[in-house]
Amino acid sequence: MATPVDGVPRTAGMGPRGPVLRSAGAIVTALDWSGRVIAAACLAFMFVALLVNVILRYMFGSGIAWAYEIHALLLPWLVAGGIVIAAARGRNIAITLLPDMLDAKAQRILLVIIHLAILVIALSVLWTGQPILKASKFQTLSTLGIKQVWGYASLVYAFAAMAVIALVDIVRVLGGALSIDTDPGHASLS
Repeated sequence: MATPVDGVPRTAGMGPRGPVLRSAGAIVTALDWSGRVIAAACLAFMFVALLVNVILRYMFGSGIAWAYEIHALLLPWLVAGGIVIAAARGRNIAITLLPDMLDAKAQRILLVIIHLAILVIALSVLWTGQPILKASKFQTLSTLGIKQVWGYASLVYAFAAMAVIALVDIVRVLGGALSIDTDPGHASLS
């Protein structure tokens, strides 16, 4: 989809352009790193909790009771971190047939439209998700005693970050620092 290089906007071999575009790149890079930290921390904690629980269960016949519930809080955060990483790196699922048929100017217009759509969708999810967040304040995990709102807060993180990234990417496209990469080898994760 869009091709930033390490979060720093670049165009046709040129370096970063201007303080606004450098700041925009820094915002996306910071969100990318926040997603990495959240995903790595959640994955590590869930793995250790599960491993310790299995060891205790086989060695002593009983495990950690809260190890079964911690995933209800951390798995949504793991997914949210992954979503933010994908959005920050422009690795969202994309169909490039239309951009491949357009010239550079039309591709930039299309990219702005795409990021506007992402911005509208992310903001609408944040807005319509408010009743779920309010209701989750009254749901408590039985063993941990933690409110479910902590797990559902990952929705706010993921979609707010996506909205910010979409807004920043619009600025970067209009500033000429972001374009559609038509080389499938650069965007493929396979």
